[in-house]
Amino acid sequence: MLDENELMKVRREKMASLVEKGVEPFGKRFEVTNHATAVREEFGDIEGETDAGEVVLAGRLMAVRGHGKASFATLADLSGTMQIYFKLDVLGDKYSEFKLLDIGDIIGVRGQVFKTKRGELTVRVEDFTLLAKSLRPLPEKFHGLKDVEIRYRQRYLDLIMNPEVRETFLKRNKIIKAIRKYLDERDFVEVATPVLSTIAGGAAARPFITHHNALDADLYLRIATELNLKRLLVGGFERVYEMGRVFRNEGMDVRHNPEFTSVEIYQAYGDYQDLIEVTRGIVCEAAQAVIGSTKITYQGVEIDLSETPCLSMNEAVKNKTGKDFLSCETVDEARAMADSIGVAYEKRFGIGGILNAVFEAKVEDDLIQPIFITHHPTEISPLAKKNFDDPRVTDRFEFFVYGRELANGFTELNDPIDQRARFEEQLKQREAGDDEAHVMDEDFIRALEYGMPPTGGLGIGVDRLVMLLTDSPSIRDVLFFPTMKIAASD
Repeated sequence: MLDENELMKVRREKMASLVEKGVEPFGKRFEVTNHATAVREEFGDIEGETDAGEVVLAGRLMAVRGHGKASFATLADLSGTMQIYFKLDVLGDKYSEFKLLDIGDIIGVRGQVFKTKRGELTVRVEDFTLLAKSLRPLPEKFHGLKDVEIRYRQRYLDLIMNPEVRETFLKRNKIIKAIRKYLDERDFVEVATPVLSTIAGGAAARPFITHHNALDADLYLRIATELNLKRLLVGGFERVYEMGRVFRNEGMDVRHNPEFTSVEIYQAYGDYQDLIEVTRGIVCEAAQAVIGSTKITYQGVEIDLSETPCLSMNEAVKNKTGKDFLSCETVDEARAMADSIGVAYEKRFGIGGILNAVFEAKVEDDLIQPIFITHHPTEISPLAKKNFDDPRVTDRFEFFVYGRELANGFTELNDPIDQRARFEEQLKQREAGDDEAHVMDEDFIRALEYGMPPTGGLGIGVDRLVMLLTDSPSIRDVLFFPTMKIAASD
């Protein structure tokens, strides 16, 4: 068997032969009028070998069968595949050009649709044009491309060899359209805010740092769009959202990529309960768009997205462990409770931080069916409004499915005095070693001092929603080009 270098040499020799025949190996514009799936839908019911109509398709040659004076081949386009038929007595002298084609070449064809004796819908090629010569051989056809490292690094090969991957990304597009449709129909205004900022705020995360040469200043890639969107509410917008990339300098696993897509949504004169309903609406609309149902199967587990109860974080912990952390009057009492069930915590944690640590250790992974976990501790929610009945917790929720957080929302804190105090507490946590704690944002406090209406806010991880609705086990499966460890060849 020839190695890749030898195969590439053969392909270049074929390209040279085509050039000698006057064929441009990297062609020009080609008018496509049909796609494979549409041809199947239009001509699928024809009978016999009679020509049924002319079509013009373009795509990549994925297989060639036959020798001598006639050959069958498989042409793949975005919609699917079509069998095509090359015959000497139809193509004449041009048949010699066909013999110089390779699997992987991109061609345009014009021909008549018919059915073979075996009943296979086929296009009898009357003319064809080479549009791009493939100088590298595709992976072995019978095994496709299974190496995940190659699939993620060379996504173009993955898309060529694995049609189901293309389908995943087409579904991703439908999900994004469904989110926008849901929001646009409810008078939310889509906006764009800066990716670069002098302060990394709006979430608890480590930022990426870059340098602006003209300003001679370090800037941060945004870790959230929250604070700028709320500035717009101060300015008089009532319903806004932004869908875009955010960047967090964190580890990588099946749920995390350093850059990802989120949609953040803010509704003036509302609260967290309004945004719970928005979350339900978006998730169900997206499911209907790609699956046609709110009942899905993810990694073999049946999930009903229309059933979404609410439960407070403390109640969820109490149900799982029997411990009521909000009954604690001192931090030492909360520490003793956590110690008794084997949950680690940091010394700087207060009661709320310990409650959250127990939730993450004992509860989160078991939240398989959809559920809203509400009333997160004030200690870990620096931008959320305190609950009027119990100021130790906030009017906040997280939406969990299959043990994964899919959305985070709350009634926004609009009291500038309270907000400054929260930021100051976050600064103390940074000094104590929490490099993800929020920094002080004086301009945001200034904006709040002009007055921001009561507001409900929400952030949804778009990539995780796509994972759920495409039954994809890893976030890398739903990102065209996920972040990878740097290889020696990069």
